[in-house]
This record gives sequence, C-alpha cells and structure tokens, in this order.
Amino acid sequence: MTRIAIGLEYDGSHYVGWQAQSGHASVQGAAEAAVSRVADEPVQLTCAGRTDAGVHALCQVAHFDTAALRSARGWVLGANTHLPGDVCAVWARAVPEHFHARYSAAARTYRYYICNRRTRSALAAARATMIHHPLDEECMRAGAAALIGEHDFSAFRSAECQARSPIRRLESLSVQRQAEWVVITVTANAFLHHMVRNIAGLLIAVGQGKCGPARTGEVLESRDRTQGAATAPPEGLYLWQVHYPEAFGLPVRESGPTSAMIPGLPELMSPG
Repeated sequence: MTRIAIGLEYDGSHYVGWQAQSGHASVQGAAEAAVSRVADEPVQLTCAGRTDAGVHALCQVAHFDTAALRSARGWVLGANTHLPGDVCAVWARAVPEHFHARYSAAARTYRYYICNRRTRSALAAARATMIHHPLDEECMRAGAAALIGEHDFSAFRSAECQARSPIRRLESLSVQRQAEWVVITVTANAFLHHMVRNIAGLLIAVGQGKCGPARTGEVLESRDRTQGAATAPPEGLYLWQVHYPEAFGLPVRESGPTSAMIPGLPELMSPG
C-alpha cells in the first residue's frame, strides 16, 4: 500500500461541508468518488481540517492509502476528470506511511474576506461576507492583538465542538484593508469548531463600533461563548494553507492572484 497526499481547492457554496453525510453533497464525497475511480478501488480520504457548509478552500490537504500505482500527474489529471467544476485537485505526492493530513500539520491558516461597501456585490455573493456599515480596521486590529498567543478559547468555540481541550496557540492574527475589502488572516496550531468565524464575528462588531477593542480580551477571559458576538457567516471563510514540516516535501502555496476567485479581490501578502 502507498500513502498519497493530495491538495484540493474548492468552492464550498453548494456543499454541506467537507465531511460526507448521507443524502447530502459533500466535498469529501465528491473527492472520494473521483479518486476511487482513478484508483479503480474504494478510497477513503482523511483531511487536514473539516470545513463547514459554505466554507471554501484554496489548500485543503488530504491523504489516502491505495494499492494502485499512478504517477502524481496521473492522480491529479484523473481526479479532475471526475470531479465537479467547483472542486479540483491541485497536486498529489507520495508520502511516508506515518504522514497524517491532520496530525502531521504544524499549523493552519485561514482568511476571512469582507466586502465593506454600501451596496451588495453580485460577484462576491457566495464568496465573501457583505458588511454595509463602515468598518474601522484600526480598531479591529487593536482588538485582534489580545487573542494572539496560547489561550483557552472556550469563548470562541461552538456548542457542538468535540475537541477535548479548548487550548490553542494563535500564532498570528492580522486585519488588512485594501479599498472596499477587509481581510482577516489567522494562523494557529489548530482551531476549535467555528473558532475563526467567532473571532471574525467579534472583530466585525468591534469594527462597527458596537464594542471597543478591549472587548476581545474580556470575551477571551470570560471563557463563555455567550459573551461573544454572533458567528460570522461562512461565505467569507477560506482554508488558505496547511503548514507541514519541510521533511514531507509537500508544495507550499505561493502568494498569487486571488482576484481569480473574485474580480477585485485584494492581492495581499502571503501569510507565510
């Protein structure tokens, strides 16, 4: 048996999320069906992070075991032949048997895109969150500072979160504006269920002036989800990069033209 890692990109608008669910369209279901056809045998994919319904990915990583012998190019081209248009394989690599898409990851980076203008956007309708009230990105940036580091993020986890520990190490959290776009970029060793969207929801509330920047630290210290703001919508969230030790030799997504996703989307520096 050979273990293969595969990089996937998808628009999550029409899926219940990554995880396969009976009777519903899922990214996992679509990807497993496509890869299984290439392998000519049933294949199960294990991903780096289970994205929710409506959440997108520029670099989801998954692994699978197979007896089939295919080249890296064969896995990619074959999978894309059978995948729907809103899911694609970007790369594939043979990896050591101890590689695990989830547990071998050192960190993950998400980006949350907000289109901040008075009128709605026809092009960004399902790929960004629309906020019509002007956002103060400086206040958002000040509020974000309190969340960096290792903390108990109980106040930012959903009631359905099954993680054993709420302790996470947030390595970086930035807020950038370019014209009508405000982008939140966050990197951590791992995330709790809805953690990024709950952080985004609170920072949006700060940016709208509903509370001051100091509120983020107060919510964090409370360890109480009811003290936070509403969970931000899923449309603006992207799994941007999964970071692995260099020894695995997996491709690193370079900073590229994100305007290919939505015309007008800002070209921001890579989060690293």
